[in-house]
Amino acid sequence: MQKPSKAAAQPRGTAAAPSTVKKIDLGLQGGGAHGAFTWGVLDRLLAEDRIEIEGISGTSAGAMNAVVVADGLVEGGRNAAREALARFWRAVSDAGRSSPIQRTWLDQMLGRWTLDFSPGFIAMDLVSRLVSPYDLNPLNINPLRDLVAGLVDFERVNRCGTPKVFLSATHVSTGRPHVFKAPHITVDAVMASACLPFMFQAVEIDGEAYWDGGYMGNPVLYPLIDETTARDLVVVQINPLVREGVPRSARDILNRVNEISFNASLVKDIRAILLLKGFASAAEHHDERLSNLMLHRIHAEHDLVDLGVSSKMNSEWAFLEHLHDIGWRAADEWIAAHWDDLGARSTYPLEHALWGVEMANAVSAAAPSSASEQDALKGDAA
Repeated sequence: MQKPSKAAAQPRGTAAAPSTVKKIDLGLQGGGAHGAFTWGVLDRLLAEDRIEIEGISGTSAGAMNAVVVADGLVEGGRNAAREALARFWRAVSDAGRSSPIQRTWLDQMLGRWTLDFSPGFIAMDLVSRLVSPYDLNPLNINPLRDLVAGLVDFERVNRCGTPKVFLSATHVSTGRPHVFKAPHITVDAVMASACLPFMFQAVEIDGEAYWDGGYMGNPVLYPLIDETTARDLVVVQINPLVREGVPRSARDILNRVNEISFNASLVKDIRAILLLKGFASAAEHHDERLSNLMLHRIHAEHDLVDLGVSSKMNSEWAFLEHLHDIGWRAADEWIAAHWDDLGARSTYPLEHALWGVEMANAVSAAAPSSASEQDALKGDAA
């Protein structure tokens, strides 16, 4: 594999002194095979000695990346974590070789990564809309569970002090997000975070049933605010926020609905954080942790926007490599562009979380903590 990590494993410049190390928290979105993009991001961040990851909140594929990183760090530090990530995604690809859900020869010829015309994908998509997983898979067989259990030592994950790990799932009965953290991070917690209800039976833990965390927290951010001291919270965003034009085909409409649905909880969380952050800056409501919080985003919408939802089930090694390389470059460019912003200002695009004059005025009145946030709010109100 020709990886950017081989060619660019060393951070820019000379070795950093301890005083220049900056702490960040990471929020990792879910997105099936697109989680290999996050693998690339993590690979680059772990290669950067100037950055320390203090907390990780992950959902679905983000949850898997989170536990693999934590396990590797406890086992042998940054390099072990990077190797563990590569080993995990290689195992995912190997496990998918026998799947009937594969690209057609025409897709391969045309260089398309989607599975929209795969007979296996079409059959699975149709069956999942007509037959419950309780009927289709009564024994609840999930090869991914065995893969994760075989590669991750959860005793080590629960011993990991830095980064702290938080996994989100959706509680079926109440519809609320549920966060698993040490010492309750298990393979079942990871499977709960990744449990798509049309494909898998709900995961039961201590008598409670859970579905994919993406419905209510993709990812959840409040544990990072409440339980770590890092001032900079970086969201690794897989699902495109913006897509130009109106989808007209049935497939394109489903793709866009999927993107909107799995971004909705994140947008609401960031909206709430920005409001609370503004109020926390006011003298009578001063909260240093919230007022000093900086939000950032690593993404590659221009590269991922052409990948339909079906490609989230494409586990070909060449595709996972491709996503890894996009993630590495996105993280490398983000470090180069925003290193000086860490600890100084937010760089998350506020127009994606705030809308309307009333909302902008409410946050402005609560004194946003940086000039960049004030400018963004003025533009949003206009």
